[in-house]
Amino acid sequence: MAESSISVDHILVDQLSCPVCLDLLKDPVTIPCGHSFCKVCINDCWDQEDQKGVYSCPQCRHTFTPRPVLHRNNMLAEVVEKLKKTEVRAASPAQCYAGPGDVECDFCSGKKHKAVKSCLMCLASFCETHLKPHYDVSGLKKHTLIEASGNLQEKICSKHDEVLRIYCRSDKSFICYLCVTDEHRNHNTVSVTDYRTEQQTELKEEQIKFQQRIQEKQKKVQELKQAVNIIKVSSEQRQSGS
Repeated sequence: MAESSISVDHILVDQLSCPVCLDLLKDPVTIPCGHSFCKVCINDCWDQEDQKGVYSCPQCRHTFTPRPVLHRNNMLAEVVEKLKKTEVRAASPAQCYAGPGDVECDFCSGKKHKAVKSCLMCLASFCETHLKPHYDVSGLKKHTLIEASGNLQEKICSKHDEVLRIYCRSDKSFICYLCVTDEHRNHNTVSVTDYRTEQQTELKEEQIKFQQRIQEKQKKVQELKQAVNIIKVSSEQRQSGS
């Protein structure tokens, strides 16, 4: 195999990333369905399935019985090592390193990249590279992504561990769908999306009213200035005529 350097782009990084931990493969193994994982990651997944005796691929959900024997994929391991040595996992402008006040990616090892999205299902934030599985893996596509936030726990119901998707007008609080059937039954509720739209509309209306009041005050100030000028001119004329 030629010792040419590996050109790093997002596609290559995706191919060499573990679908479980989302980082570059460590001690990679390939299971019978063809998907590759870190040896530790796939063993952890399968350890949880020992009781059932049926083992599944975390990516395609293909099942195996008995538990497959894992062998290190030496060729894949060499490619990953070459990639690490190039040190050119270049970031796009949206994927720069996190600075003060930025939300950090929870899955970057070493120096953290700036997160571009947060997942309310994973309760984690992701940079551009580590976010890719949420767009490509069927099980992750259903997750709810929001703008990167450092306060994800505040968006989860403390009682039911569900996303706060509903606003209760009766109690003026954000709730989850289970709260609606519990202590908020028969309350006046609306989806968070509709509530946000209402708030934005009200804010715009208030801004328009505020701007109108400013214009009215400016008009009155101008009228007062004109009145003062008229009085001043009239006074000067009387003084010059006396």
